[in-house]
Amino acid sequence: MLIVVVMVGVLLMVQTKMKNFIHKNGVFVQFDVQEEVGMKNLKPMKVKNRSNKGELLSTSVSPYHDWDLFAADYEEMMKTLKIFVYPDAIMSNKFSTFSSIFLPHANPFDPKLGNYFSEHMFKIALLGSSFVTKKPEEAHFYFMPFSINVMRNHPRVHSASAIEDFVAGYTDRVSSEYSFWNASGGADHFYVYCHSIGRDAASKHQKLHHNSIQVTCSSSYFQRLYIAHKDIGLPQVWPRQHEQVLNPPDARYKLVFFAGRVQNSLARRDLLELWKNDSSFDIFSGSSSFPYEEGFRRSRYCLHVKGYEVNTARVSDAIQHGCVPVLISNYYDLPLANILDWSKFSIIVNERNVPHLKKILLSVPKRTYLNMYNNLGIVRRHFAWYSSPKKYDSFHMTVHQLWLKRGLHRVDW
Repeated sequence: MLIVVVMVGVLLMVQTKMKNFIHKNGVFVQFDVQEEVGMKNLKPMKVKNRSNKGELLSTSVSPYHDWDLFAADYEEMMKTLKIFVYPDAIMSNKFSTFSSIFLPHANPFDPKLGNYFSEHMFKIALLGSSFVTKKPEEAHFYFMPFSINVMRNHPRVHSASAIEDFVAGYTDRVSSEYSFWNASGGADHFYVYCHSIGRDAASKHQKLHHNSIQVTCSSSYFQRLYIAHKDIGLPQVWPRQHEQVLNPPDARYKLVFFAGRVQNSLARRDLLELWKNDSSFDIFSGSSSFPYEEGFRRSRYCLHVKGYEVNTARVSDAIQHGCVPVLISNYYDLPLANILDWSKFSIIVNERNVPHLKKILLSVPKRTYLNMYNNLGIVRRHFAWYSSPKKYDSFHMTVHQLWLKRGLHRVDW
């Protein structure tokens, strides 16, 4: 009898919780139980918070899992974290054939860097930061400063196989010349890349693959060489010198924007076939008929649809322009997902639901959309790189992801 009473109580609790959710077109959209209160509660407001001292603008639905916990841990990281950089990034002979692979990029804001901008900016930001230590014994992590993007364009190392050989050889050199690698089997070592060819870079060195941390834009947990609980998703950002003023919601008269090559993507092909003639969609195969940024500024939702990889800089482009990202990219290990609640500023759609895309977007309540729009204004500082790094920017947020993996037990070197 007691068991029956307990089971009934649990069922009632579940039913009560589910009243706050409505199932629409295969996705759950969370509704605020005060939906009918009206638009006056949507205005951004200062949060009285001992961690951020009121600096954070927030809506009624925060884009963070737990801002207080994160902010306190972030401050501890700023005081404590130390990273040893292998001297190739600083002392490499500039006349050496391979020096450019290790040295910081001379012009990181060159528009030609495109999708690989984050890879170079991380190195530049780290070398100029207070995190770097010359005392390897006090370091939490060790940075292996080779650049996959530079190797891809290097006349001696540009093929996939040659890059794998180079990375394996470099790892062997590090492990033989320094004792730090052997103290942990490489588990406190990391490397950074955005070029898609980097996903196989560690394939010829077993310990580098299994133990060391990839910090990568190509963060797909469907890939054989990406290990979700070990590796880190890097925000992919195009070179951008200035922050845009966001277009308000009432100036966004298009429902959807997407421009991109079909490539070998079935999801993109289906998208174009189904929606290219819908007047509420701005959908283009290749370049748009108007400036690229204009598509983000005049649309409510901007699509990120998987191409060759799960990732593109379109997500950060959408965030920077206040266009709610719609992620149609299965198996994407989203950057900063343990800090940011992506459901509060983006919509995630399974690739098979492209035919239902319009219904899914039109089913989002106005209040929910405005909350997501306001949250984009809060989180966009996490998806930006600066010539002089700023608090909570892409560099500091990525380093914080490393910080969360500290505490490894080492043997003596």
